[in-house]
Amino acid sequence: MNYNVDERGYYGEFGGAFIPEMMYPNVKELSDHYMNILNDQNFRDEFQSLLKNYVGRPSPLFFASRLSSVHNTRIFLKREDLNHTGAHKINNTVGQILIARRLGKSRIIAETGAGQHGVATATVCALMGLKCLVYMGETDIARQAPNVLRMKMLDAEVVPVLSGNKTLKDATNEAIRDWISNPVDTHYIIGSVVGPHPYPDLVARLQAVISEEMKYQVKEASGKDDPDYIIACIGGGSNAIGSFYHYLNDENVKLIAVEAGGKGVTSGETAATMVTGRPGIIHGSRTMLMQTDDGQITEPYSISAGLDYPGIGPIHSYLHQTGRVVFDHVTDDEALEAAFQLTRLEGIVPALEPAHALAFLSKHKFNKEDVVVVIISGRGDKDMDAYINYMENKDNDKTE
Repeated sequence: MNYNVDERGYYGEFGGAFIPEMMYPNVKELSDHYMNILNDQNFRDEFQSLLKNYVGRPSPLFFASRLSSVHNTRIFLKREDLNHTGAHKINNTVGQILIARRLGKSRIIAETGAGQHGVATATVCALMGLKCLVYMGETDIARQAPNVLRMKMLDAEVVPVLSGNKTLKDATNEAIRDWISNPVDTHYIIGSVVGPHPYPDLVARLQAVISEEMKYQVKEASGKDDPDYIIACIGGGSNAIGSFYHYLNDENVKLIAVEAGGKGVTSGETAATMVTGRPGIIHGSRTMLMQTDDGQITEPYSISAGLDYPGIGPIHSYLHQTGRVVFDHVTDDEALEAAFQLTRLEGIVPALEPAHALAFLSKHKFNKEDVVVVIISGRGDKDMDAYINYMENKDNDKTE
């Protein structure tokens, strides 16, 4: 199978660039230049230097011995939470800020849900001395207050979005409107493998550093050439595709993407796109999308702000359609329980997003000698309010 984007910007029937005419010059400029920039040796040298000396890569591959004992298999954690800013998002923003600078842009905009992409964007803008605006839904601003403060400390302007259910989808809408209005000096750093071509391909290539490192780390850590399983949470899908990228053509490696089931996939409060969605167009690409019978986008729900999105990257829609990646889903409660299990067994507090990937471990029977890599895409300090509420509710249940 060929899992690369074609010359029209499609993965099979998914992808493309469904954009208004006023947005065309922005997208075409990026499309015309991004591959030449990525392949330029000066860019590659600067990108790799920043990943090493600023981001702190390579991120470790840690053998979780106590968690492995519980699940009777060999579990390794890819520690993206140890990157500068606390998540995988910085891999993409470092690359895109270098591209923006080569395109002569002086103003950067971004959208964010969990806040990690916003923090990562604000961080690289501070590093490069560029003006930064981050669009964020009012709901997410309230539940991700630590990251909002970090963005403001980094001198970014956080713009509250009041439309829709005031989460990631709505923040993306506003960022796109801004870009249409400011085509000359502005670059839009999209945080996931969503949006019009070339963004899904661009972000995937920048995040592929995750699986590039795993290609040698797994051998060093386990003695096996390749893992048997790679498990990643998925909303838009940037940490997932970055983790899968160098294994897509190796059918012996089982790739698992775990969506946010919310309160249950039949509850009406979920973000499990592959279960509840069908093909549609969102934010400039054709992909799987949660929508009503007449094509109106359904409001998603997840306790995890980073997975609270009604669509998914078009490459993931194609990987699902071809069967290369197995998609599953876990509920809010299952993710919370998995987060606390990892914390108590290994002393690692994950973000709510990778807690969904960890929850899959309890839903599947592994062989004892399997090498299972779980991507810890972010750290949990941003989600402490949710974790505190969970502990308080548990304590209240015990006393009743």
